[in-house]
Amino acid sequence: MRIAHFSDLHYGAATLEEADRCFGAAIDRAIAEGVEAAVISGDATDHGLDLHEPATRRLCAQVRRLADHCPVLMLQGTFSHEPPGTLAVFGLLGARHPVYVAERIEQVVLMEDGRWLSSTGWRFDLVPAGARALLTCVPTINKAVVAATVGAVEAPQAVGEHLALLLRGFALTNRRARARGVPTIAVSHGTVFGSVSEHGVPMAGFDHEFSTGVLFSAETQAVMLGHIHRHQRWEQEVPEGRQCIAYAGSIGRFHFGEHGDKGFLLWEVTPDGAACELVPTPARRTIDIVFEGRPDLEALREAAASHGIDGAHVRVRWTVADEDRHAVDRAAIARLLAGAAHTKLEGRIVPIVRARAPGISQLTSLADKVQRWADLTGVEPTCVLDCLEALVERAPAEIAEQLLSGSAETHELEPGGPGQQDEVRGR
Repeated sequence: MRIAHFSDLHYGAATLEEADRCFGAAIDRAIAEGVEAAVISGDATDHGLDLHEPATRRLCAQVRRLADHCPVLMLQGTFSHEPPGTLAVFGLLGARHPVYVAERIEQVVLMEDGRWLSSTGWRFDLVPAGARALLTCVPTINKAVVAATVGAVEAPQAVGEHLALLLRGFALTNRRARARGVPTIAVSHGTVFGSVSEHGVPMAGFDHEFSTGVLFSAETQAVMLGHIHRHQRWEQEVPEGRQCIAYAGSIGRFHFGEHGDKGFLLWEVTPDGAACELVPTPARRTIDIVFEGRPDLEALREAAASHGIDGAHVRVRWTVADEDRHAVDRAAIARLLAGAAHTKLEGRIVPIVRARAPGISQLTSLADKVQRWADLTGVEPTCVLDCLEALVERAPAEIAEQLLSGSAETHELEPGGPGQQDEVRGR
């Protein structure tokens, strides 16, 4: 079977333009390639959407257009992106072919007449007659439920252990399907240990749902994954054929700094093996220009010319001290990047940090505290101490009168020449 695998569409108010342009182009290509079925492996929406929102209407229209060409299966994704129940409306679209929404752990068969048939329990004991493909569906796991059962500390390990048992339990039905010449596919939404995020960060931790070994243990030929926004794959040859695990990645580029192409996967799945190809979409181009200090306008002009910013989304970052924060000419930067489709300016301000003087609070006199401060900061304290003594011994009016008359005296200076008077004025 030839299957189109889409994932992480993230339709929402802020992402609509990027998501709809890329998903629309992907559907056009999938139809042109003559795919026999389509899978959307989670996070079709970026957040809970109201029915009257433009993003809802556009997503429904695109899924309807896809379902007019072939049967579509949609998997429940991350709860924060797709609150439970969000996808139910897509099963009511009434296109030429049905849209099946997988919201629980189950197996689903695509029948020869184009219908979807789901298992009453978590799996089929026997593969239904007339099956064209068998899909094992494992949507996002609610870790809160697991934590409520086994405790928050044990929850991450418990999720992994139970998923490993679950996927091994699907192997028997998948072997029976393969023996009857039916392609087998697993569809899930989660994180594979050792996968790499769209920003190049390896996903290593105890709270990730899968390992490649656990996914291969279900004995399906293809494993279609969602959640990670970067396309990547793992393959192995076994006596039963070639197994392949792959993330489709996000349909578009929704954040700055994302690595790799964006697109959807075109799968060829047989009872003996699976292979996939990434088909790029017209995702937006993003450019990051980073300055360690204050932005250099000439360097920025050269970077803009070398990268070709016309139509791109450009982010300029810089780091400056707090006293230089107002020296950055944001208007000049915006003028230099006028050809960009969108410009984002991010300045990081390093605050001035003043160290405390250790032990200063234990000193009894103000003069001793000033002396301690001067020692730590490298300041000559004589002038400050003289002024402090004058404040203590003289009335404010007397000090002001002496300063204004230009004949102020201190206990260290006798009335005399102009040089002494200038020194007093300086103090």
